[in-house]
Amino acid sequence: MKINDKIIRAYPWIVVALLWVVALLNYMDRQMLSTMREAMQIDIVELESAANFGKLMAVFLWIYGIISPFAGAVADRVSRKWLIIASLGVWSAVTLLMGYCTSYHQILWLRALMGVSEALYIPAGLSLIADYHEGKSRSFAIGIHMTGLYLGQAAGGFGATIAATFSWQQTFHWFGIIGVIYALVLIVLLHEKRDESTAQVRSAMPQTAKIPVLKGFGMIFSNVAFWAILFFFASTSLPGWATKNWLPTLFSEGLGIPMAQAGPISTITIAASSFIGILIGGPLSDKWVRRNLKGRIYTSAIGLALMIPSLVLLGLGSGLAAAVTAGLLFGIGYGMFDTNNMPILCQFVPAKLRATAYGVMNMTGVIAGAVCTQVLGRWADAGNLGLAFAVLGCITAVALIVQLTILRPVTDDMK
Repeated sequence: MKINDKIIRAYPWIVVALLWVVALLNYMDRQMLSTMREAMQIDIVELESAANFGKLMAVFLWIYGIISPFAGAVADRVSRKWLIIASLGVWSAVTLLMGYCTSYHQILWLRALMGVSEALYIPAGLSLIADYHEGKSRSFAIGIHMTGLYLGQAAGGFGATIAATFSWQQTFHWFGIIGVIYALVLIVLLHEKRDESTAQVRSAMPQTAKIPVLKGFGMIFSNVAFWAILFFFASTSLPGWATKNWLPTLFSEGLGIPMAQAGPISTITIAASSFIGILIGGPLSDKWVRRNLKGRIYTSAIGLALMIPSLVLLGLGSGLAAAVTAGLLFGIGYGMFDTNNMPILCQFVPAKLRATAYGVMNMTGVIAGAVCTQVLGRWADAGNLGLAFAVLGCITAVALIVQLTILRPVTDDMK
């Protein structure tokens, strides 16, 4: 076999590798702020308030959520390659500029701009991977990509540690520069998926082959199964964002340790165990669905079932052992759930509308996360952050019931 043929055969996994780095940078740049409050409040006094900090984290989520459906619609109609590159370049530049901020409102506006730019990535990236990988490897490929998000979350947890060694300004500068450079690398290495059945490149498709935007949204929202997917995705986004934005604080306060230690412990615990969940949930789903079309749904449901007791233990348990055990259990469950969201969506939504549909899911999940982040900020000020995590476990139980009772796929890859 010629070298070119080998590259062509391997390229679907090369795409996963290229976008894995983008996913890492995506979460690393957004997540490190959650652990840098103590360092930044020395220069920006408004951050001494947990409510103000919650607002800073939430504005990103609100903007990210509102933009997501439109980002998905754009990804279904233009070159996803250039959309991904533009998204990465802008949010990396924003990260770089945050190191020059001298006021709370400057950071607030930049976080809003980061929400716009990062919203463009996930629908385009997951849609591209789903097109390159069919049923036999789809869950595992998307799961591997998701590990980039988890590692980025863990790396972001070292924001406070790096800031303590250098400064919070330098931390933002270097993280931003890395992303700008990698965006230039993708210009050369990343390619759009060619539709072999029509011999057309997606970005060059004639307008008549594309579903009009409003009609596309209408088709999605008339699908009962999509409403069920939307509900359980949004419901599980609550504990997902809670762990991203408030688990370092919960660990720091509950264990009585400084944020420079609590940040890495909490984020590494979740990230490492989520990776394990991916390794279990991805291959299990890809094999199970060959014997039973609900295999992906059952795999995801196992993940949700693991998350429920872990959230209760995170909130009401005491001591380092309980915190780490709960974090590990939550991460495994979340990994099994997360790796199957797009593959489950592929069972109910045609390929031409998947980015749009995932954009709507992102909007709903992230807005739910924004509300949760702000509410948890108030609960944290009142000393009830642990109780809030336990309540989220009950909400996850409702999502599990909806998922198992409503979703009934008839194919693994709707055309």
